[in-house]
Amino acid sequence: MWQRLSFRTQLFLPLGASFLAALILGGILLQIFATGQLADENEPARRSIGTISTALNNTLRAADNPQKTLDAFVQSLGASSDIQFRRIEDGSPVSPKDDARNLKVVPRWFVDLLTIPEMEAASPVVVDGRHVGDLVFVPDLSADLFEKWIGFLALTGLVAVLMMLTGIIAYVFAESALRPLQNLGQGLTRIRRGDYATPIPVGGPPEIRQSCEEANALAATLARLSQDNRDLLHRLVSLQDDERRDLARELHDELGPLLFAIRAGTIALIDAEPQAGNLGNPAQDVLQSVEALQQTNRRILDRLRPLYIEELGLATSVQTLLRNFRKQAPHIALTDAIDPDLDVIDGPLARTIYRVIQEALTNVLRHAKAGSAHVQASAAGETLVIEISDDGGGFPADNVFGRGLTGMHERVRALSGSLSLLRVDERTYVRCRLPAETVREATVNG
Repeated sequence: MWQRLSFRTQLFLPLGASFLAALILGGILLQIFATGQLADENEPARRSIGTISTALNNTLRAADNPQKTLDAFVQSLGASSDIQFRRIEDGSPVSPKDDARNLKVVPRWFVDLLTIPEMEAASPVVVDGRHVGDLVFVPDLSADLFEKWIGFLALTGLVAVLMMLTGIIAYVFAESALRPLQNLGQGLTRIRRGDYATPIPVGGPPEIRQSCEEANALAATLARLSQDNRDLLHRLVSLQDDERRDLARELHDELGPLLFAIRAGTIALIDAEPQAGNLGNPAQDVLQSVEALQQTNRRILDRLRPLYIEELGLATSVQTLLRNFRKQAPHIALTDAIDPDLDVIDGPLARTIYRVIQEALTNVLRHAKAGSAHVQASAAGETLVIEISDDGGGFPADNVFGRGLTGMHERVRALSGSLSLLRVDERTYVRCRLPAETVREATVNG
């Protein structure tokens, strides 16, 4: 539970608990020491009640009219005096804690919180040998309680100010520590996603600054390795294209003439059939086999090195590829949206786009069991998008790129692009994205 809390919460909770504990402890100490302090402050006045009572009794014994003298003394005391005269019939006086004079400024809950000691003292008053009442000491604790209340407010205010100052300092500290950590986390996320160009801001404590610097050094190393990897892939793809071109040349220059010679010889045999005897059916079979072999040879040459791209342009070559697909698979309804501006692209980029579409359509024909397919190739903002979709059975959950798509993936990576295989809304998508920088680069090179 504690580990799930944020850093700020983990920092502020102990601070708040400490200040709250300090406030509670201060209240307890105030309650403990207030009792003894109140008793000590009023003890002299409490002791003086006996002396006053003795002097009053002596005066009453010597007076001609003791009752009148007593009334004059009681009247001189006043309502605010701590010493009061209690007649026998009046009952017990009001307790200092219940005295209304104490509640004018100090809240009642604070008075109830304190433990006020018992400070009442009584001395009998005698007139003509008869006990008529008592002089009692009932102190007015308003000033003392107000003093304790001010002390409590001062303690609470000090704790609040300290809590606020400490909270501000802790917040600033947490912000200065968390901001670099957040930047570091975001930078590591960018590195994980392959963005090595955006540096991580270096800041915060020395330990965090060192981590940011090390992460930036790691990003630079990964960027260099990624570029080296792309260069290597580009070289491999170029070597593959060179090998395909050489193989296509050998097939065209060596196998093509041989097939043409066999076909010509077979036709000559068929034409000479009346003189050669019964050679009609075997010669026809040989001719059909040779023609099929020539078509197969042309398809292999087209897959190895499509000449349409150099001669007709990429968009026209793709349209030719789509027409051939429609002839081979008339049961699949194929639609397309090919941008005519793709004709300006040539070189490795054009061959890569052509190969991606060709390989995807081959997979649709061989494995998808689809009823419809769609091919799209266009420039979307800063990205060139090639997308081939079909409504076939899709791919298994543990599907990985086959040999053909793996080769296409290497080609696309060599051009700093991406190739993905998706299943959305009962359709399978092969989606290729190439950055516009690569498109412009290829166009300039062309």
